[in-house]
Amino acid sequence: MTQLILATTSRHRQKAFRALGLDFIARGSDVEEYFGGRPNSPEELVSHLAKLKAQSVAKHYDAGIVIGFDSVGWFDNKILEKPKLKQEAFERLTTLSGNYHQFYTGVYMKNIETGKENSQVSITSVEMRNLADIEIKYYLEQDPNFNTYALGYDPLGHYSTTFVKRIQGSYNNFLKGIPLEIIVEMINEF
Repeated sequence: MTQLILATTSRHRQKAFRALGLDFIARGSDVEEYFGGRPNSPEELVSHLAKLKAQSVAKHYDAGIVIGFDSVGWFDNKILEKPKLKQEAFERLTTLSGNYHQFYTGVYMKNIETGKENSQVSITSVEMRNLADIEIKYYLEQDPNFNTYALGYDPLGHYSTTFVKRIQGSYNNFLKGIPLEIIVEMINEF
């Protein structure tokens, strides 16, 4: 099989991808995610950044299938990205409490030799239960990974596993930031 190259340094994505039983190498991109003229829609943004990340990594290889990813949250007509500070994460979780929000992941795949490419977006709807301020504070004090996910909480983390009431869409997309069911279909097309 052709070499698979993941354009990511995310340990969660790499661990999830290993479940497919496929050999791969992973390499981070040098893409600056914050730039002027960024798309305003979450679907366009994750598609664009996934492609840029894959292209950035592809230039280091002569052959293989490179796969790029990008994820953001979406709530109240706003793109949600990784919070930098605990206060920002606290405000985010307070806002999301008791509400539905969406989690978008763009996947871009390209065969470096043939130029064949494919791009898809996975959208998962998430309903969060009502959270008390004390729960949010406890989570942020206990879990150092609040800033590793676009939504401001690690859905596989410590106490935050209790935050979500239900999801509609890709389980893998939401929990791991990698919609494996879409990726398998895309790989099979190559």
